[in-house]
Amino acid sequence: MKHTIKRMEVFGIDMPLAGNFTSAGITKNVTKCVVIRLTASGGAIGISSIEPSAAAKSPGTAVELAATLRDKIAPAIIGQDALNLHQLIELFDKLTPTQPGAAAGAEMACVDLAANIHGVSMQTYLGGAVTTEVRFNGWIGALPPAEAAAEGKRWLKAGFKSAKIKVGGFGIQADHDRVAAVREAVGSAMQLRIDANCLYDAETSLKLCALVKPYNLQLYEQPAPKEDIAGLAKVRRQGGIPVMADESVSDHQSLLAVIKAGAADYVKFGIKQAGGILRAQRMLATAEAAGIPCVVGHGFGLDPSTLAEILLCTTSRNVVPGLECVGPLKVVDTVTTTRLDISAGTLQMNDAVGLGVKLDEAKLEQYRHLDH
Repeated sequence: MKHTIKRMEVFGIDMPLAGNFTSAGITKNVTKCVVIRLTASGGAIGISSIEPSAAAKSPGTAVELAATLRDKIAPAIIGQDALNLHQLIELFDKLTPTQPGAAAGAEMACVDLAANIHGVSMQTYLGGAVTTEVRFNGWIGALPPAEAAAEGKRWLKAGFKSAKIKVGGFGIQADHDRVAAVREAVGSAMQLRIDANCLYDAETSLKLCALVKPYNLQLYEQPAPKEDIAGLAKVRRQGGIPVMADESVSDHQSLLAVIKAGAADYVKFGIKQAGGILRAQRMLATAEAAGIPCVVGHGFGLDPSTLAEILLCTTSRNVVPGLECVGPLKVVDTVTTTRLDISAGTLQMNDAVGLGVKLDEAKLEQYRHLDH
């Protein structure tokens, strides 16, 4: 029996955050998301979500991605073979050459749909899991030292074994004091990462490295602007702290550029940045072949996209423990009938079919935003 795609629904969602969050200098208390649901001719369902960052610019905003999904992808996908992911990805690329986020959202839903049609878990569909437990990474904002230390203790008490500390924007001495306070608070029980989110140039980051090197940091994320691959490489060579490229890795081509430049000890990306689940899997394999471990995640994901990243990560030993797909900890609710609980810092995986969750109609209506 040939399974074709019968229907595509697109929901604009404004999900309130559990407080104010600042990243890359932008503060927000709501994350604007797009939720997608596909229905196949035999009745199988596939779902996904995409959550552009607060810094997303046109045409990559949630409103624009939702419009493209409704107006371009939805009409074109009807009648397509639900199990031919390669042809579907080619179609999405042609329809959305300047909006890879829309293509990624559609592809994620197609992968979930295909897994559901086959009656297997997503990790089985992707080739099989190599682990049954995943660990997550906490985060500590650009807070005063005492508050940052208290956050570190809170994450440790909850069960987290690693945390990221935001730096940049308030000067390297303030960054030092924050990092020092957290390290003193948690001792050697946690791995600590720092993240500048492109707010420093390479020379400033080298000065910060000199200040915080004594605190045994796991890595320094994006210590130079996105386009400054040479700057990343310089900090890697001279800073004495392992460097992770994040914003500089936006697709497979940029990953290759970072690898060729010797600019990173680690790389980070999420499914949306990679352009979909299958492309993210290929990027994991490329990084592994180059001997570079990967951190996976995106900051403000709903349960569908978070689960997709978690399940992808279970299929690769090149993923560093301490996943950064922790969006469900930042939002007040879910759009699925069961809520993902990662509050203890770990998650035991099961073999539920597909993503293992369904959309909640009442929640979709409650958080629906009519502008997108």
